[in-house]
Amino acid sequence: MTPDAILACKPKALSQKQREAFFEDGFLALDSFVEQVWLDRLWQVTQDFIEESRTVTESNGKFDLEPDHTSEKPRLRRLSWPVTQHEIYWEFASHSPIVDVAEDLLGPDVVFHHSKLNFKWSGGGEEVKWHQDFPFYPHSNRAHLAIGLCLSDVDDEMGPLGAIPGSQKGRIYDHYGEDGEWAGALRDVDIMTLPLETVQWLKGKAGTVTVHNVCTLHGSLPNTSPRMRPLLLNAYGAADAIPLTHFPEEICPQNGTMVRGRPANVARFDLEECRMPPNWSGGYTSFFAAQQDENSLQAAE
Repeated sequence: MTPDAILACKPKALSQKQREAFFEDGFLALDSFVEQVWLDRLWQVTQDFIEESRTVTESNGKFDLEPDHTSEKPRLRRLSWPVTQHEIYWEFASHSPIVDVAEDLLGPDVVFHHSKLNFKWSGGGEEVKWHQDFPFYPHSNRAHLAIGLCLSDVDDEMGPLGAIPGSQKGRIYDHYGEDGEWAGALRDVDIMTLPLETVQWLKGKAGTVTVHNVCTLHGSLPNTSPRMRPLLLNAYGAADAIPLTHFPEEICPQNGTMVRGRPANVARFDLEECRMPPNWSGGYTSFFAAQQDENSLQAAE
């Protein structure tokens, strides 16, 4: 569906003004949107995974670790595929109010794509360089978005997600480096052209929800605070946004699940170029290592 057609539908969670702002800016921040009962349930299982990570010495298919992670002082970058790791995460991704938000911005037919839990640990948790999500998993059109949940309060020191207003309407950038290798981020020459003075930082109290379009330019600074900044992200697409790349269903069997409405019987196309990402059929982990020039092939945030 086009934005005009979506706006003609009655919203379930957002105001019409909020929906119009999303289509204009490419992102939203909904302060304290998720109730405490959900936060308590999600925190309980998240703490269990943090404890489990103490037994892990290197990154694997579940945990993406910072180089100085230890059992005494765990430092997680990401819990990969949380919806496959615990039923609470899938319940939240498929049956919580954030699905209403997805429907309000994508139309009545909504497909679940993937999830991740980015921790951005205290005292230097790594930056996320400027990038778009679309080049990691291109679709036939841009009707795709990610919804983030702040599991704790997020302030300026903690490296909140920053987004460039209106950038979702512009070009799709090359996310390969000058050497031709996948970098998972914009080249410096392209970053120099961005209107970084317009960046809006999406912070707020625990329960705040961020939403950004798959083509919105976004990133975040390191976390310089003594508090970690866990952000639970779930990605959704309109049913008529057909994936152009293979997705490892054996890793995330929930991928492609209709969480609202019905599958599309047509594909809607945006006629523009996007360089294809590497072949992800062997599996995803995260994109932190690629952005930090570590020696492994990594995928999207």
